[in-house]
Amino acid sequence: MAKATVVKKHNGGTIAQNKRARHDYFIEEKFEAGMSLQGWEVKSLRAGRMSLTESYVTFKNGEAFLFGAQIQPLLSASTHVVPEATRTRKLLLSRRQLEHLLGAVNQKGYTCVPLACYWKGHLVKLEIALVKGKQLHDKRATEKDRDWQRDKSRMLHK
Repeated sequence: MAKATVVKKHNGGTIAQNKRARHDYFIEEKFEAGMSLQGWEVKSLRAGRMSLTESYVTFKNGEAFLFGAQIQPLLSASTHVVPEATRTRKLLLSRRQLEHLLGAVNQKGYTCVPLACYWKGHLVKLEIALVKGKQLHDKRATEKDRDWQRDKSRMLHK
């Protein structure tokens, strides 16, 4: 009789979200990027210890880097590795995506920010977006629309 194999699943989907970006910016275009990580960072991500709130994407020498994202090391991290929580991490994008992002940021005045970090199979992916900043009146209009949608759904479900 054959043994049944047990498939171990990761702790599901989303690791971290940048809710502040959705509030502060108009999202124009989204991209999916891989991240170059160290071993201790992957273990911390499995435990969900990541924050994207003050992070952004920078471009240098034709490459994209995630700046300001925090991955808190686990207490049981190895003693021979010195973990740096806010180090700059390289993003893995295709040449065409990099050229498109660079052109939009340099010529059209867009900003590139991370929206979410999630598991895709056994890989860690980062959702980045080209965004334009919102003015104060735009934020108020967005909040007003959100409140109206909430009130409308309450009236329909009574």
